Amino acid sequence: MKTLDLFCAIIDNFGDIGVCRRLALQLNREYGWQVRLWVDDLTAFARLEPELHPQAAVQFLKGLEVRHWTDNATVGIIPGDRVIEGFGCRLPETFLQAMAKRQPAPVWLNLEYLTAEAWALGCHGLPSPHPRLPLRQYFFFPGFDPRSGGLLREHDLIARRDAFQQNQTAQASFWQQLGFPEAMNATRRLSLFAYENTATHALLQALKSGPDPVFLAVPEGRALADVNHWIGHTLKAGDYRAEGNLRLAVLPFLPPEDYDRLLWACDLNFVRGEDSFVRAHWAGRPLIWHIYPQEDEAHRVKLEAWLDQCRRWLPEAWLQRQRDWNYGHDYIESWQRVFVDWPQIGAGSRNFCNHLAQQPDLAARLEDFCAER
Repeated sequence: MKTLDLFCAIIDNFGDIGVCRRLALQLNREYGWQVRLWVDDLTAFARLEPELHPQAAVQFLKGLEVRHWTDNATVGIIPGDRVIEGFGCRLPETFLQAMAKRQPAPVWLNLEYLTAEAWALGCHGLPSPHPRLPLRQYFFFPGFDPRSGGLLREHDLIARRDAFQQNQTAQASFWQQLGFPEAMNATRRLSLFAYENTATHALLQALKSGPDPVFLAVPEGRALADVNHWIGHTLKAGDYRAEGNLRLAVLPFLPPEDYDRLLWACDLNFVRGEDSFVRAHWAGRPLIWHIYPQEDEAHRVKLEAWLDQCRRWLPEAWLQRQRDWNYGHDYIESWQRVFVDWPQIGAGSRNFCNHLAQQPDLAARLEDFCAER
């Protein structure tokens, strides 16, 4: 059995651990890897896995060995056959020394952040020798291009999504479980998981004054402050409010599997963070990506690189909507035009998803990459 040590440092919210958790589970379930998952913040991880014990140094969960990554936790540990450094989190020196003593040395990968930028294709798979130890690290870049490291996607994900989206009873049961059966009465359902944004008010006003009833699900998080400001009240998880044709509900924190179903159940999803961004693609529905803003404006380059991937499938007006949202532009009329073009946007989003689903997923490419080495 292949053994893996996967290290994850939780830097901001749940994007890093969300990706590492899904990857660890898939490698274990679909490829038989024995995974030891090192996490530095078990309290944050427990939000995704309520059965996790935040105080336990070692525990077993869903087929994974979970270890609390503290300063001396790796002392005396024999590294696995493969080692994945999640998003450049830097391995402990004691663990690097132990890796160097193994014969053969582990296949060592640095799982990078997802980007559609062209330069990443030139760096994907490149080796980087350690300056002192007889070790070689490989850069592994997830991406949308067949030459990249691919996107996380369990083998049965698309089938499960299709079964859910074709079953009105299952969808009604899901909204009932969340406490908002009213969602099924709306013409369209949207989810808003985003950063703070001055464009939020225009979106809400457009939905309020639109011709059809729209249900907007807002998971608790940073976007809720803008919603509260617009509505003039402090809403919390479980609250429901009607404003014109807008039906607004605040959702509690959802486990990853329920968040997948939320994306499947909505006609449009606003997402942020790598894990949510990828999962929204697999929903096969239109999405608005709120990219994390950076001071040097590097996020604009990343956004445009992704839009280049979308251009074959989606109209230019929809790509401009992505820019408007990310740059905080308030255009109520633009949202009204979007819903006129909805059939084209919806079909293009599904076609883009189908195109991506024809490529090998990230775990499959990891398996092949490591086997070759």
